[in-house]
Amino acid sequence: MNTKGNTNLFCDIVIQRSKEHSLALDLLLQQELYGQVMSILRQELDSMVRVMFLLSLNDLNLRNHFICQTLDGIKWSYPDSKRVITDKQMVDLAGELNGWAFCVYKLGCAFIHLSAMTYYKNSNPFLLLPITERNDIKRFLNQYHHFPPEKELNLENVIPYLDKVFNKVSSNLAYHIEELRESKFLEKY
Repeated sequence: MNTKGNTNLFCDIVIQRSKEHSLALDLLLQQELYGQVMSILRQELDSMVRVMFLLSLNDLNLRNHFICQTLDGIKWSYPDSKRVITDKQMVDLAGELNGWAFCVYKLGCAFIHLSAMTYYKNSNPFLLLPITERNDIKRFLNQYHHFPPEKELNLENVIPYLDKVFNKVSSNLAYHIEELRESKFLEKY
């Protein structure tokens, strides 16, 4: 398959995953399985940071190399090297470009790994975060979704915003997928 064909297949895979995330999110919200909602958010953001990482590469051959590794089920590593691309590298890049992306990713990680955050039905998981992170989350929720800044950051108050956060991530992902299909590059701010 040629480079364009590889890219289109990769984008189709990401879109299919995103559609499934959207369906799963709706079901999980109906069942009040908020820890799993956070996991879905993190997975959607994982797709976005990968696409953003690919868009950040000025070398289209290197971009195609990573896309082919995905299509072959191989962990991303640089050609002729054992140097692996880490999630941290991709998340750091996304954080530089979209500060909110880092917050959502980090919060989602707390829910996919066994942690006290998953005890959210009995305690406020946000209190386990440093105050700076809690303030960042409130600020981003307010900036993008009009979360009242005077409200306490707890799951009860955040639940009505979970689908909005997902839709923000998903719409950004869809935008970046189209940029990837068009062989564009990310502009660094």
